[in-house]
Amino acid sequence: MNRRVHLFTLSTCGWCRKTKRFLDEHGVDYTWDDVDLLPVPRREEIEELMARHNPRVSYPTIVVDGSEVIVGFDEARLRAALHL
Repeated sequence: MNRRVHLFTLSTCGWCRKTKRFLDEHGVDYTWDDVDLLPVPRREEIEELMARHNPRVSYPTIVVDGSEVIVGFDEARLRAALHL
């Protein structure tokens, strides 16, 4: 079963890179926003959206199927959420 996975990341965040690498290594399709690279109006929109999932607005924030939220790189939770 394909899961919809979206990451809110920073281009400079080591944990964000580690999360992307983990997903890549396991063949998981995902989309992402490197929030720090977005133009200001779009960045503000994305941060508001992100805050609905993670009020602390910390990175990485991983949203699976629009509802399950994993904050930070947590391999065990990622494996469970993605059935790996």
